[in-house]
Amino acid sequence: MTDTTAPTPGIVGYAALVTGGGSGIGEAAAMRLVRDGAHVVICGRTEDKLAAAVDRMHEVATAVADAGGPVGSARYVVADVTVEDQVAAAIAEAASPRGHLEILVANAGGAHTMGPIADADVDGVRATLDLNVIGTFLCIKHGAPLMKAGEGTGVDGAASIGGSIIGMSSGAGHFPHRYLWAYGSAKAGIDMLCRYAAEELGGSGIRVNTIQPGIVDDELMAPITAGGPLLDDYLSETPISRLGTVDDIASAVRFLAGPESSWVSGETLAVDGGHHLRRGANYGLLFGS
Repeated sequence: MTDTTAPTPGIVGYAALVTGGGSGIGEAAAMRLVRDGAHVVICGRTEDKLAAAVDRMHEVATAVADAGGPVGSARYVVADVTVEDQVAAAIAEAASPRGHLEILVANAGGAHTMGPIADADVDGVRATLDLNVIGTFLCIKHGAPLMKAGEGTGVDGAASIGGSIIGMSSGAGHFPHRYLWAYGSAKAGIDMLCRYAAEELGGSGIRVNTIQPGIVDDELMAPITAGGPLLDDYLSETPISRLGTVDDIASAVRFLAGPESSWVSGETLAVDGGHHLRRGANYGLLFGS
């Protein structure tokens, strides 16, 4: 049977915010959205990194436009996702051209502690939960009101569509990675938070999903991806036995951000070479156990 439906319009003209967008997965995701014609604001705590990332995005946007492709753009706001006023300001800036936000990628995250539970520093655990769970919650809290269908002005003056929120989880939030329990618990919290948000916000035309990356060769994971027993352990437990790339994750972000996934919500997408089919990595190898 021939498909006679019109092609999807993509994300040209969409307004987007990517947190933690100055490097790694966040930068790659923002770059992909810009390349496909979105107007992207990235945020993070380090202005020099943000400015350099935006310069790289401008180069890509110019090259795509010169080749006859869509015209995307990038700019940045300095913001810490654990500070509510700063999150609200970053989201308002991203939505400012039309009073509407179509894409929100809550990517900022990380670990402030690892090791045995009995030896854990409670401040490091709280900071890990704050950065990952509270940071994602604040993004949803302030982003959702600007993503409702019918609010603000849509692309090309049309009625506004809803939006897509993408939380950045981890395989560590799905199955245990020894000694990575605080980070994994925080990422599991993101998955459940986003499921609750998907159920609550669907009636407003807002989809909420998460991505669970495996081990990715980026700045954050460089001490591991440089080589050693922990990397060997990761690769031995990954059916497609290679490191992930930031572009692997950016492609998943692009799918969940656009109309191609318009009936996908409350889903968690593992992008990990099949690692979730086996056991988690043993971070005890970093501690000699």
